[in-house]
Amino acid sequence: MSPTSEAAHGGRRLVIVESPAKAKTIKGYLGPGYVVEASVGHIRDLPNGAAEVPEKYTGEVRRLGVDVNNDFEPIYVVNADKKAQVRKLKELLAESDELYLATDEDREGEAIAWHLQEVLKPKVPVHRMVFHEITKDAIRAAVANPRELNTRMVDAQETRRILDRLYGYEVSPVLWKKVMRGLSAGRVQSVATRLVVERERERIAFRSAEYWDLTGTFSTGRAGDASDPSSLLARLNAVDGKRVAQGRDFGSDGRIKSDQTLHLDEANARALAAALENASFSVRSVESKPYRRSPYAPFRTTTLQQEASRKLGFGAKSTMQVAQKLYENGFITYMRTDSTTLSDTAISAARAQVTQLYGANYLPDKPRTYAGKVKNAQEAHEAIRPSGDRFRTPAETGLSGDQFRLYELIWKRTVASQMKDAVGNSVTVKIVGSASDGREAEFSASGKTITFHGFMKAYVEGADDPNAELDDRERRLPQVAEGDALSAEELSVDGHSTKPPARYTEASLVKELEEREIGRPSTYASIIGTILDRGYVFKKGTALVPSFLSFAVVNLLETHFGRLVDYDFTARMEDDLDRIARGEAHSVPWLKRFYFGEGGDGEDVGAASAAGNGDGDHLGGLKELVTDLGAIDAREISSFPVGDGIMLRVGRYGPYVERGEKDEEGHQRADVPEEMAPDELTVEYAEELLAKPSGDFELGADPVTGNQIVAKDGRYGPYVTEILPENTPKTGKNAVKPRTASLFKSMSLDTVTIDDALKLMSLPRVVGTDAEGVEITAQNGRYGPYLKKGTDSRSLTTEDQLFDITLDEALAIYAQPKQRGRAAAKPPLKELGTDPVSERPVVVKDGRFGPYVTDGETNATLRTDDSVEAITPERGYELLAEKRAKSPAKKTAKKAPAKRAPAKKATTAKKAVAKKTTAKTAAKKTTAAKSTAAKSTAAKSTAKKTSASASRSAKTDE
Repeated sequence: MSPTSEAAHGGRRLVIVESPAKAKTIKGYLGPGYVVEASVGHIRDLPNGAAEVPEKYTGEVRRLGVDVNNDFEPIYVVNADKKAQVRKLKELLAESDELYLATDEDREGEAIAWHLQEVLKPKVPVHRMVFHEITKDAIRAAVANPRELNTRMVDAQETRRILDRLYGYEVSPVLWKKVMRGLSAGRVQSVATRLVVERERERIAFRSAEYWDLTGTFSTGRAGDASDPSSLLARLNAVDGKRVAQGRDFGSDGRIKSDQTLHLDEANARALAAALENASFSVRSVESKPYRRSPYAPFRTTTLQQEASRKLGFGAKSTMQVAQKLYENGFITYMRTDSTTLSDTAISAARAQVTQLYGANYLPDKPRTYAGKVKNAQEAHEAIRPSGDRFRTPAETGLSGDQFRLYELIWKRTVASQMKDAVGNSVTVKIVGSASDGREAEFSASGKTITFHGFMKAYVEGADDPNAELDDRERRLPQVAEGDALSAEELSVDGHSTKPPARYTEASLVKELEEREIGRPSTYASIIGTILDRGYVFKKGTALVPSFLSFAVVNLLETHFGRLVDYDFTARMEDDLDRIARGEAHSVPWLKRFYFGEGGDGEDVGAASAAGNGDGDHLGGLKELVTDLGAIDAREISSFPVGDGIMLRVGRYGPYVERGEKDEEGHQRADVPEEMAPDELTVEYAEELLAKPSGDFELGADPVTGNQIVAKDGRYGPYVTEILPENTPKTGKNAVKPRTASLFKSMSLDTVTIDDALKLMSLPRVVGTDAEGVEITAQNGRYGPYLKKGTDSRSLTTEDQLFDITLDEALAIYAQPKQRGRAAAKPPLKELGTDPVSERPVVVKDGRFGPYVTDGETNATLRTDDSVEAITPERGYELLAEKRAKSPAKKTAKKAPAKRAPAKKATTAKKAVAKKTTAKTAAKKTTAAKSTAAKSTAAKSTAKKTSASASRSAKTDE
């Protein structure tokens, strides 16, 4: 019996999912007997501040939102923007006979279902409905086979939430006091930041080494073809049996690691090349081995993020946003999963498409199975794959833009996972020749031929290294045998330099976190988003670069909270949370030990110091660690030696370099560009910054007031100001503010004069009055120079006009019709594609303040390191996402229900007959209007949320 017919006989059923998009899709599969509504993510959570905490709670409970002295009882509050939705859900539940909680089947989804049950307090039967794909069959099967709420998963998620709250709310204030206001710490975000900082430290400490070798082009002397080339390229491998040093043979200090290798410098390399000019060469050996490559496992969350970054240029956050839409619209299975397993249905669908698209020769005899590689995998799903029992090809989906590209990636990977191995041969040829000086030089070349491409016909995985050769690339060598003579057509001398370790990208950071078993794969996108939003990390191309601020934060955490950012410590915490999920450990005792220390009840908390940098139990006491902050020297924490007596300091207003102590002779100080990568701050560059003019430039005294006029370099550029006498009131009704003016673009600090300064500070300048006596002034504003007459403003073309424009010229400008709107739009400089959030086309345009990206709703200026030529679609989407996150939410006025117009008078007979019916109808319509208004308000309050499920994981790391 179908769900629709069941509902027809069994009353009305309310199904609650997380996102409106999902609700709309599922409603179409269930029919009229079901009401499907969204919770729009979390409906309640720990309070965001003391103002949200009920009045009955005081002290630490009010600050933390958790009663640490009462078994860590959380204080949950319904989010302000969800109250209308909760009210709506209660109204719908009151009219329903059964409740189905259909939130996502992971820990957080299970917790959302529990919160719904706690808040709605249903008096009707409650079922937990789970599914991993949104297809008609899957949804109907889920309705027919509900289960009970998994309380272990709820406990594990609530413990995780409380842990993250305690970590964030206790450690973050330490950063406020000792580094800068507004900073945050988090169980995983702080560790992720540390990884990025440590990589940058390695780059700073790195010393490059130079090494040389030879490359030879050797000919067989016969005509070649595609299967048997006539020549091969080989690199010098050894001289007199001693291997020639390559990049891997040097340490990060630039020194060679072993004396067993030969380090060639330029002179020796060129001498060897000259000695080999007329040498005879022959094949010393040919070694052939069979080559076999098996297909990659289907995608799980992290591998999808990594591959989408490599192949599509998507960030982790964008990948999850696009995948969320594909899932909600029924194209793929659930995208938060640790599993690489495919269901029997999916295997059958993939094998059918292999046969259909590539032929039976590419289909293995038995289905392939993939064992999970993720420890404590807790997401009860399949791998990420196309949904349904028959996979739609990308062309059949009707998708476009980023959704098409990501679906195609998932589809290819899934189909390829059920194909045969790629097979072939790998060959290594060694060539030897004797130099005129008696030395023996050995060259080596390697090749690969693929005799059967197997799964590579469908899919080849990308590589983190852009210079790496992909699996399906063949390198054919000539068919030679041992002893064959070869001639050297060309010998080139090549110089190389060792490179510092590559910075993390989003993809490689996700991979590193997963390999270290830190955090949960489903939260990595939000973790990376957090450290970018907090200013701990910024992007340079695809590379993640730590800010100077992050160096200070990590330095403090490593020095005074070493265990909290220790990689093994964080991984062990993850293990403990998994043990709670499996019922092998209990939440409250574990939290007591973490917060209070060994005693667990505030007793014997001296052992808590082990949580700092000791070697004791990894569950030391957090409370004691954040209580005594006297040992933390804020200046020392934020100071880093550059060299030659120069220190880099991270101040409250940004990084700066300093030599000597303030107020002492010879003291120098200069700001450091905030967008500068830390490994670029060398002693030489610091000297350049210190040599630049800085501080106050005394220009002279104002002849009228006698006040000194100085020029300064401020955060918003150079400016001039006056120094008021010490007794000048600075506050109150008699307060006097110093005159201040920004320098023109044509001026600089080292050339501005007292006359320039006085002219600048004389602005605004009265140009004159019009025929009606209205004053016209010339002023310099945020958007450049302009004229103002009453409320009518007109732009000027140059800053110099502020001083020399005449009244006649000003009147002539006002005599012209005021230009309404903007000038004709310039054509876009570049088209980037469709934004995954707004689903609008994104282009690069040239604006008044330089190039910017826009989707028609949001504009974001390109950063210093961005260029129109090099900007990728992903970078454009990221800039827009950052701008949206920083923009204040738009306030939406609530609309009152529209009053229904009175009905026209009917005949007396009709009026009498219809009186009761009209009254009932009016009542129903009024109720419907109110419901519609509430629905409209709720919809508007969530309009900016691309998907509740996509963003909900941001709660996982305070």
